[in-house]
Formats: sequence, structure tokens, C-alpha cells
Amino acid sequence: MNTKQKFIAGAAMSALLAVSFPALAHHAFSAEFDGDKPVEVKGVVTKLELTNPHSWLYVDVKGADGTVTNWGFEFGAPFSLKEKGVTKATFAAGTEVSVQGFRAKSGKEFGYAVTTILADGRSFKTGGAQDAPTAAPAATTK
Repeated sequence: MNTKQKFIAGAAMSALLAVSFPALAHHAFSAEFDGDKPVEVKGVVTKLELTNPHSWLYVDVKGADGTVTNWGFEFGAPFSLKEKGVTKATFAAGTEVSVQGFRAKSGKEFGYAVTTILADGRSFKTGGAQDAPTAAPAATTK
């Protein structure tokens, strides 16, 4: 192989590696969440993290016994949320919300948000995984 061919081969390898790294960091819906375990929680927003590749909404949920549990819900990417009208102000800390989605396979207090509804009735499709269910069936309320 001459120098020019080595350079072209090296550039091609670099391009392939650069393209594959983002794919390694991303996971499928079914890797973490259970499509057979719908959930709906109502609570108060504590934080919205607009980060790539997934944003996260954290909600304090009050149980029947009065204990408060902080749930985390995976949202789509910031750009897709912005296209849907979601900003930091939409889900500011202290905002009452209802989140419909699916529980984590681990059974812990986090899940995948399909739809997030504000107290005034505005509803946002907040999920972003291409392989996720597009609607949560009748959910278990927490």
C-alpha cells in the first residue's frame, strides 16, 4: 500500500468509528423499560434536565401514606422537545404534572414518559425512542 492508499484507508476507518460511537451510547426502549408495565404518576416537578441524547424530568410523587418519592422519567432529545413546544419554563420546578408512560424493568422509580400533562390540561408527547409504544395503555397510578 502506498502512502495515499494508507491515508484513504485511515480516513475511512476514522469515519466509521466516529459514526458508530453515538450508536453505542444510545439504547433501545426495550433495554431499560417494560412495555407491559404502564404507569401514570401525578406530582410536582423538581427538575428538568435538557440533555442529549435523552432529557429527564424528575417529579415528587406523594404516596397514599404521605411519603414522597422522586421519580425520574426519560424524555426525548432537547431539539425534539423544543419542536413540540417544551422549554425549561414548561416544566419548571413546582409545576404540577401527570406523566403517562412505562416503568423501568428494574422496578425502581423511573420510567419512560410517553405523554406529560400539565394541570391546565396542556399535553405533550415527550418520549423520543423510535421503538417505544406511542401511547400508554390504562396505567397503574402511583
